[in-house]
Amino acid sequence: MKTMLNIALPKGRLGEKVLARFEKAGFPCPAIHETNRKLIFENPEAGVRYFWVKPSDVAIYVERGAADIGVAGKDILLEYRPDVYELLDLKLGICRMAVAAPKGFRDDPRRTLRVATKFARIAGDHYAARGRDIDIIHLNGSIEIAPILGLSDVIVDIVETGTTLKENDLEVVETVVPISARLIANKAAGKFKAEAIDALVRGMAQQTED
Repeated sequence: MKTMLNIALPKGRLGEKVLARFEKAGFPCPAIHETNRKLIFENPEAGVRYFWVKPSDVAIYVERGAADIGVAGKDILLEYRPDVYELLDLKLGICRMAVAAPKGFRDDPRRTLRVATKFARIAGDHYAARGRDIDIIHLNGSIEIAPILGLSDVIVDIVETGTTLKENDLEVVETVVPISARLIANKAAGKFKAEAIDALVRGMAQQTED
């Protein structure tokens, strides 16, 4: 009997792109393309079981062993530091974590910098590395309005096109770290299902090079 790989897919456009790559790498699953509301799909012949989860939850499923393999953004890996193996940069979902501020903003190092973000650890590490004293204001959404309303001086957030920033009279001050989708694996599965995982990684790596 073939080793079954449990793969957590992030819901949304990224997940659809990633699924196409998994299938091209030799792990097809016709059932996942049927129109229904199921969340778990398997193909025993190919030795694969897929399930859709919220993108920010993928790393939890993989770390806890509910999934052997998953795809998570580098932002999630840096912010939550799950105990998983990072196997491959898929070069998908490319964007960047950046500091943005109102146009013309000048940082005054004599006072504490107020930083609005949902990525408190990434922001904290970034400013700690330069010895900058900050006050982190943890927000979960609409972070761009924080400087406009005087809640913060700057924001640290994911920037893709920068359109939302421009529309709110903000601009990128500096890039913190480049972000893209990463293939991750559960550490125990990395040992016990090494052969199947290696085959998958080879098939995925080939596509990032093409």
